[in-house]
Amino acid sequence: MWMYLGLLAALFLGLHNLCKKDAVRDNEVFPVLLGTIGSGFLMLLPLYIGSTYLPELTKSIGLHITEIPWSTHGFIVIKSLLMASSWVLAYQALKHLPITIVTPIRSAGPFFTFIGAILIYQEQPKSLQWIGFFMIILSVLLYANIGRKEGIHFKSNKWIFAIIGATFLGASSGLYDKFLIQNLSLTPQTLQFWFCWYTVLILCVILSVTLFPRPEKRAAFKWRWTIPAVGVLLQAADYFYFKALQDPEALIMLLSAIKRSQILIAVVLGGLIFKEKNKRKKLIPLFGIMLGVGLILYS
Repeated sequence: MWMYLGLLAALFLGLHNLCKKDAVRDNEVFPVLLGTIGSGFLMLLPLYIGSTYLPELTKSIGLHITEIPWSTHGFIVIKSLLMASSWVLAYQALKHLPITIVTPIRSAGPFFTFIGAILIYQEQPKSLQWIGFFMIILSVLLYANIGRKEGIHFKSNKWIFAIIGATFLGASSGLYDKFLIQNLSLTPQTLQFWFCWYTVLILCVILSVTLFPRPEKRAAFKWRWTIPAVGVLLQAADYFYFKALQDPEALIMLLSAIKRSQILIAVVLGGLIFKEKNKRKKLIPLFGIMLGVGLILYS
């Protein structure tokens, strides 16, 4: 069951990436990011209010937000710091790079998760899983060659380093999620609510320096319907992902790889919607990534 939940998370993540590309297009990144996370928080706020005043109702529908000790809040703050840093880098990169380059690079995240799962959680990969992961990495390198034809040089482009850093931080957060869900026994909605709350606070601190004192930047911000859509789709994806992690048999390295199937939506639909170049050539490494994910599922 956890694999199917992972595929549902991938579906919502793919749609989330399409909306995110439109949200940051010719726009100020930090207020867009605050708008997306804030939208997710507002979506979860009724659950928190219901859990406080109508606990029996939220428990009956399986969406009760439980009370947690302050020490657990500290662990959630760490996750918020990891993901806020990852998103800031990723949003900046997505603003300056084609979605058909950014998304495949982010698909290298399972490789970092793969190593962490072995070292931290002692998950044991099979031979086909090894092949699948390295096929994903090889396909990402093929994307680098295609990117050069679009004037994107991977060694000198600072946005490439930004998206690589975002990928590493995101993978670290993914490994941390297993600890939060399984070791601290947090429910998906409890983790999502407090994570959104602390991330909003962190972003408000950032914007108090980068946006609020600068009228020209505030004027440059453009509101689009895709901004709240990003937040809603992300929360839907996270819910299914955390539900999958609740299964004691779930392997984080496989779940992370399954989520990468989101690139099918980002590369195919994203390339058509945003009319990006070299779409046909990008289908070759795309097939390699999908084959790598397929090998992991098959194994």
